[in-house]
Amino acid sequence: MIWSDKGFLLSKLPFQENSVIANFYTNKHGKYSGIIYGATSKKIKNYLQVGNELYLEYNSKNENTLGYFKVEIINPHASKFFSEKKKLYCIVSMLELIKVLTVEGQENIKIYKLIDDLFKLLNNENWSVEYVFWELNLLKFIGFDINIKDYCKYENTNNSRTYYIENLQKKIIVPNFLVEDYSKIKITKEDIYNSLILISEYMKKNIFIQNNINFPLSRNNFINYFK
Repeated sequence: MIWSDKGFLLSKLPFQENSVIANFYTNKHGKYSGIIYGATSKKIKNYLQVGNELYLEYNSKNENTLGYFKVEIINPHASKFFSEKKKLYCIVSMLELIKVLTVEGQENIKIYKLIDDLFKLLNNENWSVEYVFWELNLLKFIGFDINIKDYCKYENTNNSRTYYIENLQKKIIVPNFLVEDYSKIKITKEDIYNSLILISEYMKKNIFIQNNINFPLSRNNFINYFK
């Protein structure tokens, strides 16, 4: 089996002496894994950073055999954010979610475009607000469309509303900008934190716990930057 495509590097693991097993999210083939031989060479290792977009040539004997990639750099996204820790944590967390939540070999052009959009929105002043809606779109594209308005309740306090979702253990805060017109709301760092906690709780309950998957540590590290 031979094909060519482009893909974002999700992860890499050492393999043998100078190679890695790389996992990509590709444009036409979805999530795909393969060996990159000579990955520790000076020519290749500098652009094998997670998040980078690469041109891929894939070759394997058959569908049941792990093949190998030949790669060339297209866009070194990761290096643009080396000096911004919060955004780097966002990138790592996002890539880990993509890796865990998507199916091997299942094409989804919307998710590929979503990854590309993430690197664009990171350049915006209000990127953290846009990222919250980015995560909601990710869940929608994998089959978990959350209509938060249908789930939340509210209390009236001081001429405003406080929204929340109530489960057996606790009340989970729903920031107003997820329910009302966010262009008219001053969104705080605490609102971003509470939004990411809300989405995390949903993912844990509906995806991670049900499928016996560990929740990514990288996401917790990212969320903690908004405390």
